[in-house]
Amino acid sequence: MQQKAVLTLDEINTILNAARQEAESNQWKVSIAVVDDGGHPLGLVRMNDCAPISAYIAMEKARSAALGRRESKNFEDMINNGRTAFLSAPILSGMLEGGVPVLVDGQVVGAVGISGLTPDLDARIAKVGIAALGL
Repeated sequence: MQQKAVLTLDEINTILNAARQEAESNQWKVSIAVVDDGGHPLGLVRMNDCAPISAYIAMEKARSAALGRRESKNFEDMINNGRTAFLSAPILSGMLEGGVPVLVDGQVVGAVGISGLTPDLDARIAKVGIAALGL
């Protein structure tokens, strides 16, 4: 059985446009990032009047969602020899919540990260973008 390996340019644009429209319809100012399954940047939109740092945070949320436990365990081991759980650090968990992986038949093919609102609203916008793919 062949599995989908990558997000196409059209799919990336669909995610970015749908997420941007969701944010605009609610008058929210956010940054939207899309990465591949390895956490590499594929697309980024920073809306007018959105804080510049939000673009960085959105990309990190997307990377964290794409890489999941693989990266968090490595990071945990690097920073504290595994003594403290990765997401227990308040600064890190606040920045990294809200990324949503793009799943196709259980396979992560990428992720969407949003920054500018609360983590639950960020995730809501990301899910709207992913849902627009109709996968």
